Amino acid sequence: MTGKVYNVLFLCTGNSARSIIAEAVLQRLAGGKFNAYSAGSQPMGAVHPYAIELLANQNYKVDDLRSKSWEEFSGPDAPEMDFVFTVCDNAAKEVCPIWPGQPMSAHWGVPDPAAAQGTDAEQHLAFADAMRMLEQRVSIFTNLPLQALDRLSLQKRLDDIGQN
Repeated sequence: MTGKVYNVLFLCTGNSARSIIAEAVLQRLAGGKFNAYSAGSQPMGAVHPYAIELLANQNYKVDDLRSKSWEEFSGPDAPEMDFVFTVCDNAAKEVCPIWPGQPMSAHWGVPDPAAAQGTDAEQHLAFADAMRMLEQRVSIFTNLPLQALDRLSLQKRLDDIGQN
């Protein structure tokens, strides 16, 4: 183990729910190996209250979570990303900035809980489902033997995670 700390960026269009949840989950599971970030192509400017509520109820740190533009991570002062994951279908189809260092990327699409219709309970369930999917994917990712995989093998594993 080289002790390298990997920078990971989760992207979504609004950066109000899925990418925020993924950021919080990776921060918790990081084990000193990852720095987690999230951003959006068209950020909402606020984190969805159900996302904050869900994370807080499960004792995730929520104080520093905020909706932000991916432009924060494409400038010269931004941390160089090792991995960039899109978690919504819209962001996966958008033309992303050129990320310095050519990070590994994959699409881990998750249904948008912020678009859920129905009762309050049904909307909360949509957030819980999104979080369950993201926790599973992030957990698999954090347990990959990153140092032991060549770039092609790692790319296949990253793509496979998005299919779970």
